[in-house]
Amino acid sequence: MRLSDLPRGTDAVIDSVDDHGSTDPVAQRLRELGFVPGEAVRIVATAPLGGDPLAVRIGFTRFALRRTEAARVNVHTAGVQA
Repeated sequence: MRLSDLPRGTDAVIDSVDDHGSTDPVAQRLRELGFVPGEAVRIVATAPLGGDPLAVRIGFTRFALRRTEAARVNVHTAGVQA
């Protein structure tokens, strides 16, 4: 499942971040921000009408991501193996 498809308030665990090319700056920045395999993540808020941005929580930190950025993050719901 993609992070962009995760329902608001549902706990999930990050599996991977998709790279678009060998030196993808967006994927690299997501990893630097903590979007790494094994980290717990949750969508805490969404823009009206399903638009941008998504408010995402990792640990005690919140990030605002565009849906296109969140679509690069593969997750599985907590307690369910990928």
